[in-house]
Amino acid sequence: MKYSKIPVARSVVALCVAKDIKHVVISPGSRNAPLTIGFTHHTDISAYSIVDERCAAFFALGMAQQLKKPVALVCTSGSALLNYYPAIAEAFYSDIPLVVISADRPIERIDIGDGQTIRQKNVFENHILYSANLYSELVLEQETSDPKLQQKQFEAQKHNEREVNLALNKAIEEKGPVHINVPFYEPLYDTIADIDVKPLQILPEIRERHYSENQLANYASEWNRAKRKMLIVGVAQPNLVEQQFLDKLANDPSVIVLTETTSNLDQPEFFTRIDTLIGPIEKDEKKEDLFRQLQPDILLTFGGMIVSKKIKAFLRNYNPQHHWHIDPKKAYNTFFCLNKHFETNVNAFFSEFFPLIKSTESDYGSFWKDIRNKRQVRHEEYMAEIPYSDLKAMQQIVPEVPEHSIVHFGNSSTIRYAQLFQWHESLKTFCNRGTSGIDGSVSTAVGAAVSSKEPVLLITGDLSFFYDSNALWNNYIPSNFRIIVLNNNGGGIFRILPGNKNSENFDRYFETVHDLKAEPLCNLYNFEYYAADSENAISENLNGFFKESERPKLLEIFTPRKLNDEVLLEYFNFMKS
Repeated sequence: MKYSKIPVARSVVALCVAKDIKHVVISPGSRNAPLTIGFTHHTDISAYSIVDERCAAFFALGMAQQLKKPVALVCTSGSALLNYYPAIAEAFYSDIPLVVISADRPIERIDIGDGQTIRQKNVFENHILYSANLYSELVLEQETSDPKLQQKQFEAQKHNEREVNLALNKAIEEKGPVHINVPFYEPLYDTIADIDVKPLQILPEIRERHYSENQLANYASEWNRAKRKMLIVGVAQPNLVEQQFLDKLANDPSVIVLTETTSNLDQPEFFTRIDTLIGPIEKDEKKEDLFRQLQPDILLTFGGMIVSKKIKAFLRNYNPQHHWHIDPKKAYNTFFCLNKHFETNVNAFFSEFFPLIKSTESDYGSFWKDIRNKRQVRHEEYMAEIPYSDLKAMQQIVPEVPEHSIVHFGNSSTIRYAQLFQWHESLKTFCNRGTSGIDGSVSTAVGAAVSSKEPVLLITGDLSFFYDSNALWNNYIPSNFRIIVLNNNGGGIFRILPGNKNSENFDRYFETVHDLKAEPLCNLYNFEYYAADSENAISENLNGFFKESERPKLLEIFTPRKLNDEVLLEYFNFMKS
């Protein structure tokens, strides 16, 4: 194998391999050549070349999301590094381990007018778990017999090794992004045949907190007294919670469990469509009484971000007496009433808490389950009569998605439409809800497809797709990857907001009306292209869309720009009856 002649580059590669990092996404550059040489020639590393750094970062995010292990990113110096920031912020809020390794110029070259230099030290400090700023290599490369200089070389080398260890361990232990900034002097391309470094290795330590019966006793007493308990599950990995715990919650008449499309939980008694429960109440003449009946005594939450704005608004206006959150790392005060953070994982908490609690007699669960069942009937009635629209297109897509697929949703309108439907329990569903941006949905799905054994489907809106179309500019997309683009010629979600929707200013600066089509991009990137502009056309295209092929496929569904908002808004009016 070939190794960089620069010792710090060899140490970084060796430590990544020692920590079981097997996937490295590299964007071409010169200053990062020592790292590129080391990673691409290592037999234990799978290296990927993605030119666009923003796409590369989301690609790595999608891989790490599926692998549940750190994936490394490598870029050159300068603005290349800043293009990683959207994906780093998403990883920070979604607890996804990314290892960002940036090449840099030596410190004396910063802010003197040298090319391709910016202030890279701690550049992500607000959205990073750890920033390792390594020493330059000039002092390490000098051959000397001077004991003082030898000591400086030794200390610099040990500093670098320790910093790399701490950064990598933080990504592994706390599941999030870290940044390692490595300054390099020229020459950059010299190689040697022997790795010749044995860096200090600090092992990661995964700590799991447990609660004693005494610590939980007061909370168990509150739980047993409460007649109305609500659980809300945000974004969660598939198979996060043991089924025995889900079943016990479902069988308690004083408990209702609200989940989202991205919660990845399967229990028939759970409320899988929060907006279908809350939205009609907002329109009801008796909304005050209904919201008081729904208001929980105790709110227990786990998982990541919550998509539904309606449940946030409800619980902020109708606070529970207690809000407890379960997570080993963090707890957000989303509803402004958080009063307990159980710093452990969900299964550990339930295994310790459930022996202390009992099923409580209450009509809370039965009352709202009855309403849920009636809403399902109204949902089916409404869907049977609506005209061709985004909502109708989504209804047609849902039953056709192959079982055991991984489904990625674009942000904004797509994930909100998805929340109104019951998806097959075998599907694994994902969406970049850490920052809820549209900027990397395609790239994340591509990364997931590359690292997954199951077929991956991305369902996205037109603006999100075109914004991130560089995601298709790589050589790794598998033939079973599928994209469905709901193209309503603009940011249709803005039409559901209050205000004048029929002005030139709105069309241009809010909705961003366009006439773009995905077909030229499919021709450019060798995708099979399908198009539909009616219910019949969608049905006909879906028949062959998911069949095996030699190339990935894209289905573009064109919907009426000025009708979608009316259909969606009327949905909640219809459901309240």
